[in-house]
Amino acid sequence: MGASISSLQQLQPQTEATKTKASPAEVQSAFADSLKNAINNVNKASVTSNQMTEKLAKGDVDNLHEVMVTAQKSSVTLQTAVQVQGKVIDAYKEISRMQV
Repeated sequence: MGASISSLQQLQPQTEATKTKASPAEVQSAFADSLKNAINNVNKASVTSNQMTEKLAKGDVDNLHEVMVTAQKSSVTLQTAVQVQGKVIDAYKEISRMQV
């Protein structure tokens, strides 16, 4: 979960002091890497939740609380990803409607 927050912090606007000249290809690559990392974090949370649920069903895990917390983290992570996706699509549609 901390990794996804740090990914979001990387997307924050840069101040004048921290701006550097980057080519469009570098910016595109950095953005693509950020998206890949975010998707990987969502997938890892889901896989971990599934593994914990399987272990609980097999009787390998006695702590139901831990399993439920893992499942809830996975759910919140997925819901956040879906909400961000919706906002990105809305922003893209808004930009595409702009007249240049």
